Amino acid sequence: MGEAVLAFDFGTRRIGVALGNIEVRLAHPLTTIHWEKKSECFEAIDLLIDEWKPGLLVVGLPLSMDGSEHELTRLARLFGRRLEARYKLPVDFVDERLSSFEAGEMLNEAGISGRTQKAYIDQVAAQHLLQAHLDSAREREKNGIA
Repeated sequence: MGEAVLAFDFGTRRIGVALGNIEVRLAHPLTTIHWEKKSECFEAIDLLIDEWKPGLLVVGLPLSMDGSEHELTRLARLFGRRLEARYKLPVDFVDERLSSFEAGEMLNEAGISGRTQKAYIDQVAAQHLLQAHLDSAREREKNGIA
């Protein structure tokens, strides 16, 4: 049924994870990894990689609204490079400006608001950035761009 893709909305204490499929081109929220030590983070990701066997990883790139990079951007890039080295999988970076805002809007529309959103916001943000990546790939294919 096509190749799985895992997407990560990187944060210094929480990482939202979404699952998608290249063939079907749909993304779904999967889980949120809560971590304090790098080893905890990668132990959780090890389990996800083993279970879903993705062929591609996507990492959200937090940028300022003007497109400039900052410290969290640097940390997200470092996280992506670590994923690539550890799992020997390609990593694509996706601009994630407004992904948390969009995730909040999606949760509001689903009737999940206030403090209840905290449990889901990161994984829905990962879903949003993964869906944007899948949609972009579809557009490139339609336009004959590799």
